[in-house]
This record gives sequence, structure tokens and C-alpha cells, in this order.
Amino acid sequence: MGAETLKLVHGIEHTAIAGKDIAALADWYVNTLGFTVNYKSANAIFVKAPNGTMIELIHADSDRGEQTLKTQGIRHLALTVTGFDEAVAALRARNVNFISEPAESKGNKVVFFTDPEGNYLHLLERGVPLP
Repeated sequence: MGAETLKLVHGIEHTAIAGKDIAALADWYVNTLGFTVNYKSANAIFVKAPNGTMIELIHADSDRGEQTLKTQGIRHLALTVTGFDEAVAALRARNVNFISEPAESKGNKVVFFTDPEGNYLHLLERGVPLP
């Protein structure tokens, strides 16, 4: 059975991030990036992007330790935008912690930054969508 015939998964609904203060982290995603809170429980807060994708914020039970953009494991979440330069300016006005300068390659505009707990985020505007 090849990958072209096996269609069990429809997509990725959410990614989970463990945080020290998930209420503050949820507020940051709402107030800085324009997400909305769409579900809360005692153990988690789900924030939703305008396109429907979600991040589940859960309580961390330990510190993460040292990491870089290439440490093993999930390294960043890529957030798509139109109007890249305006989005970068808006994030700068909100004092976001950028870890790279904006760059453009082959029609794609990218920049890396972190949320308040140090999770890597990647702002991306593609000139041409991937196939």
C-alpha cells in the first residue's frame, strides 16, 4: 500500500506547547498575533489562528533546557502572512523578540522570533505556494 493510496490523516489540527504561564502565553498569542481563545479547561487553553489552525497551551512540568533552531525535535511554527513588511513592522511595534533579521530568497520572505517563553516562531510569506 503506497502513500498515494493511504489517506488516514486529513491534516494537523493543532500543535501543543508546554508553558510555565499558559494564561499569559494565550494572552500574548491573542494580543500580539491576532489569535482567539476558542477553548479553555483546567489543563489547557487552545488558541486559534484566523485560518482555523490551533495551538494547545498546556502546563509545563519541567524547564526545557538549552535549545537552538536546530536542536532535535520540533523547532518552530511557521506562521503565514500577506503583507510581510507590514506584519514585521506591527510585531516590532509590539516589542517582539526577533532572533533574525527579515530575509528574502526566491520570492519568499522570512523572519524568526520568539514568544514570551522562548518558543521559536517563523513568519513567512511565500511568493509561490509549495506544491
